Amino acid sequence: MPTLQLKLSPPAAPPVQDVLARELTGLTASILGKRAEVTALMIQELPATRWYIGAAPVQRATAWLEVSVTTGTNTAPQKAAFIDAAFAALQLHLGAGQPLAPASYVIVREVPASDWGYAGQTQWARQQARERQEPAQAK
Repeated sequence: MPTLQLKLSPPAAPPVQDVLARELTGLTASILGKRAEVTALMIQELPATRWYIGAAPVQRATAWLEVSVTTGTNTAPQKAAFIDAAFAALQLHLGAGQPLAPASYVIVREVPASDWGYAGQTQWARQQARERQEPAQAK
């Protein structure tokens, strides 16, 4: 049940946001192995006058993407591949032929299962319920 938060400057047209939603959700599924149908993406647009790098307003397209996943569900190589592919997608669709600002980031944040809720239950509680059902189904 990953969530992605994308902040970008300058704002992107709705068709670009739609493409990014499809691509980033697809990368989350194909690289991190997460279910696309429960992947949430939020896009926040900021004018350049509200995004600073080195205490100066940004001068070119900039992005900050954070994906939250349950701790221990992905390997370091999977996370590195996601970061690379997601940055490439951001560069392609936001850079307009120019490189993104150097201080553009993709972050994979791991959240403990006990602290991650979906549909009102923690991931830990959902795992415990699955484990209780598996022995009962084996009989």
